[in-house]
Amino acid sequence: MERLIYTAVSGAELNQTALRVSANNLANVNTPGFKADIEQAQARMIGGDGFRTRYQAQLMPVFTSLSNGPVQQTGRDLDVVLSDGGFLAVTDADGNEAYTRAGNLMVEADGRLTLNGYAVQGDQGDILLPEFGAIEIGSNGSINLLPVGGGVLVQEGQLKLVSAAGDTLVKGLDGLLRPQQQQPLDADATITLRTGALEGSNVNAVEEMVNTMTISRQFEMNIRMMKTADELAVSGNKLISGNS
Repeated sequence: MERLIYTAVSGAELNQTALRVSANNLANVNTPGFKADIEQAQARMIGGDGFRTRYQAQLMPVFTSLSNGPVQQTGRDLDVVLSDGGFLAVTDADGNEAYTRAGNLMVEADGRLTLNGYAVQGDQGDILLPEFGAIEIGSNGSINLLPVGGGVLVQEGQLKLVSAAGDTLVKGLDGLLRPQQQQPLDADATITLRTGALEGSNVNAVEEMVNTMTISRQFEMNIRMMKTADELAVSGNKLISGNS
């Protein structure tokens, strides 16, 4: 009975974590550039004398799928889609460099180029643009501005485009990606982009809904197993004590 409790309790805890991961994926099914998380688990034997027959379901680090999402045409000059394996560099809330495939850029009133509230990085740090009449972003990430009142396009910045070849990216609670080695990535001139479109979330809503229902059934099963283990323990105690 005790062995059953170990397995059922740890399984229920794992189900709760899996439900949170799946619910977060579903909540971001329409978020540009969002990358789905996938929970992982393994069976772990409890160490120590007398515990070798007891196993727990152990949660492994959550895996993030970096597969591309569907491309949606927007026609907006500040919406960009990166080529395969490419990421935009931004400054996170702690002032450190992080990465994303979201491409819904914005120019703030003070001229800062931002993405979902994070400052976008260029070849010289955060990008600050002067007042302009029109903006054009080249396929290499160059930012070209048309002065107010007309004139010729002038390059005023360069988006920092990177690739994660050979590096494992880990997603933080803010949804941004960072190298496992915690070292900033170098700009990659082979990464290109195109404007007027956005990469959508790579979450498959139908698969996530089915997964959520499956996890819910597994959770209910683990709860029933705990109740069964308790009933068996009570019956066993009665037999040992000689009570009917």
